[in-house]
Amino acid sequence: MASQVHESVKNYYGSRLETSADLQTNAASCSMPSRPMLKSACEALKLVHPEVCKRFFGCGLIFPDKLEGCQVLDLGSGSGRDCYTLSKLVGEHGHVTGIDMTESLISASQKFIQYHQEKFGYEKPNTVFVQGYLEKLDEAGIQSNSLDVLVSNCVICLCPDKRTVLMEAYRVLKEGGEFHFSDMYASEVVPDSFKEDPVLWGEGMAGSLYWQDFISLVKEIGFSTPYLVAASHIVVHNCQLLKKAGGVKYASGTYRLFKLPKTTLEKKALVTYKGTVLDCAEQLDFDASHSFKTNDAVEVDGETAAVLQCSRFSTDFSIQMLDTPHQKPSKYCHLSPFRLADRLGASVKQCSKTGGVGGSDGTPSGACDGSGTAGGCGQ
Repeated sequence: MASQVHESVKNYYGSRLETSADLQTNAASCSMPSRPMLKSACEALKLVHPEVCKRFFGCGLIFPDKLEGCQVLDLGSGSGRDCYTLSKLVGEHGHVTGIDMTESLISASQKFIQYHQEKFGYEKPNTVFVQGYLEKLDEAGIQSNSLDVLVSNCVICLCPDKRTVLMEAYRVLKEGGEFHFSDMYASEVVPDSFKEDPVLWGEGMAGSLYWQDFISLVKEIGFSTPYLVAASHIVVHNCQLLKKAGGVKYASGTYRLFKLPKTTLEKKALVTYKGTVLDCAEQLDFDASHSFKTNDAVEVDGETAAVLQCSRFSTDFSIQMLDTPHQKPSKYCHLSPFRLADRLGASVKQCSKTGGVGGSDGTPSGACDGSGTAGGCGQ
């Protein structure tokens, strides 16, 4: 299964990088101001062992709400930071599986299973880590229609075959299940020449999807229209990589996708949030476009009504279907992570670091200025 890209990425994250400070972009540290972390997630994250957090290489917040009792899979679990945070959020009766292709990261994360079990006061562990490829979840023992939630943190951009990864994600989710993940996206189609550079692959730059291609791909596979939760521009702080990137800009985007029944009727609906989700008694911020205040009726499109009706949020909403058919949008400008980052002012104008492990030729990186701004439906 291992391709040259797989081996290159394994080497990059398994041996070359020691901490997130060694990365050449600010993807791992960029802020997500459109959706502050829920109190329960923040508290859980504080309980994760410092050594686990030290080797975290993600690019966003991927802790969705209402996880109690859920069966969760983390695609590309890395150091295990997100898995251990999620293991607290799902509770003792939930379960979290982390899968990663890098043996050294799996071994490192497994060392802390007992520590977190005892830290959380669980009678037995609710977290396991398995080595495997995201394109072959079946070979790792992940069954079809078996999971409530999938998460992933800046990993899909490292995969050479994204269609297969997303198809596998769709396969293993239960009907009504959610794929909630952060990843890097490009402002245009990335040139093939990028894919010949191991550092551009390791940093996620060579494998980032053009965001509009991502929308088309997930809908072709069968997922719902994506919901954009949060976004921030990514700054390339290594001058050599910035030069290689040319005019291509990058953004971190957190999306949520749902696996809906094939027979869903797409009519508009009035939905009323009951205020029953933990940490969201007054308002549930579903994504950057949908915030539901408790006891306020809101008209939503047919697909959103289906998501709320078929997912784990079904008991948290009163739903009144309307006779008005839902018209699917012809464009998805509101789903651009670049537009959202611009709207929020989440654009870093200066490099966040002036040093690092250097470019692909080993030359130390130096100070540089670069703008991450982008906008318009074309980006």
